[in-house]
Amino acid sequence: MANFYVYILANKKNGVLYIGLTNELERRIREHKSKILKGFTSKYNVDKLVYFEAFDTYPEAFTRERRLKKWNREWKINLIEKENPNWTDLSAKWF
Repeated sequence: MANFYVYILANKKNGVLYIGLTNELERRIREHKSKILKGFTSKYNVDKLVYFEAFDTYPEAFTRERRLKKWNREWKINLIEKENPNWTDLSAKWF
C-alpha cells in the first residue's frame, strides 16, 4: 500500500495547475476543496484532482514532485491527458 502521493490539481481543463505531495491524499484534497488553507489553490480555485501517483517512500515521492514542478506546461498537460483525457475530478466520488 502506498504511503505518499504526488498529485496535480486544476481549476478547469487546460487551466491553472498545482502540484503537491501528501501522505494522506483524501484528507489533503478535502482541505483544498474546503479552502481551509489560504494560499495559491484557494486564491485560484484549484481543487479538481486530475492526476496522482502513489509511492512507497517519501524520497521517491519528493523526487517525483520536484521533477514534475520543473516540467514545462505542455509536458504536464500531456501527462494528465494520457491518464485522464477529460480532466475528470478523480476525487468527485470521495466526498
